[in-house]
Amino acid sequence: MSYEDPIKKFSFWFEEAKKSEPELPEAMSVSTVSTDGQPSSRMVLMKSYDQEGFVFFTNLDSRKGNEIHSMPKAALLFYWKSLKRQVRIEGQIFPVSDDEADAYFASRPRGSQIGAWASAQSKPMSDESDLEKSVAEYTRTFVDSTIKRPPFWSGLRLKPQELEFWQDRCFRLHLREVYRLEENKWKKTLLYP
Repeated sequence: MSYEDPIKKFSFWFEEAKKSEPELPEAMSVSTVSTDGQPSSRMVLMKSYDQEGFVFFTNLDSRKGNEIHSMPKAALLFYWKSLKRQVRIEGQIFPVSDDEADAYFASRPRGSQIGAWASAQSKPMSDESDLEKSVAEYTRTFVDSTIKRPPFWSGLRLKPQELEFWQDRCFRLHLREVYRLEENKWKKTLLYP
């Protein structure tokens, strides 16, 4: 099926992935770059997407949060083994609104809310008991109250400038379709595998 709009194509592929992937079809790799040019990748969960971009949430003081703050660009990669497909996405990163971040944080399980407060993500700790003590401390702190979103925790939206759809084919003759945003219009190009 041919698409002029890559977000519609992504939506079609993602719906198929939700039916065929055994776990976490929304898992994606996020790649960022440090100020000295060192790339770094990690897996996160996409929480939403639309024409404005792809959203994930994180501790803004984490390595990825700091790298995005200094260089607000990233690359995403979805890989759905069961379908033999991958989608690569590159673009600019923007913060979500406070209202959007607050609403998503409020929807998280209480343990995950406490974990957001308790984990100094990407910072060194002496042993696992440091995290356990921090979780216990915040559990006591919030024992009888609603847990508000930490000021250092929020959502980020990657606004795509380029999407590549890759479909496995026999003899490594894979199909590669690239959509690039040029003057606010998507231009589709086929690439050799």
